[in-house]
Amino acid sequence: MTTERSRQVRERLLGAAAELIGERGWSAVSTRVLAERAGVGPGLVHYHYPSLNALLNEAALGVLAEVADQTAVHLRGTAPQEGLDLALGALDAYPGDDPTSALFIEAYLAAGRDEELRRGITDVLERFRAALADWLRAGGVPDPEATARVLASAVDGIMLHRALDPDLTAGAVAPVLRRILQPVPVATEGER
Repeated sequence: MTTERSRQVRERLLGAAAELIGERGWSAVSTRVLAERAGVGPGLVHYHYPSLNALLNEAALGVLAEVADQTAVHLRGTAPQEGLDLALGALDAYPGDDPTSALFIEAYLAAGRDEELRRGITDVLERFRAALADWLRAGGVPDPEATARVLASAVDGIMLHRALDPDLTAGAVAPVLRRILQPVPVATEGER
């Protein structure tokens, strides 16, 4: 198979896998269904990937990384309050009942049983936290690394909780999260 054709087949397999995880759930994706959705023969799934699970992992991690990277892009060059509003507004595109939100939930559940997927998700989170910490540091937010961990967890939680609470929108959570981005007032000598 030519390199270009091979690349196209892999892209179709990854796209089909991401769609199916979000539509049907991780455990309902079979080699046959995946190959059918991608428009390829079932043998090509195992030609390109050592296992169906390896393909599902790569597809899920690709989507998670894309959402994290897009969120980080909204922050670049913005002040903390403005960037937070932009990032949360972008997350409103995932209302909880959409395939991407379902993929997030499925990937986190699968990571509880799959060490390789857990490491992959951890890597995505660490890159996202590093981008957040750099942005927070540039905005003068105290303790940017710890704040980035909490903020990343909150953003992740919003993605996961929206399936249960669709009212968890940017407008609802931004006022609360803005408080953690407030500079801590420094006490003067007379106030101590």
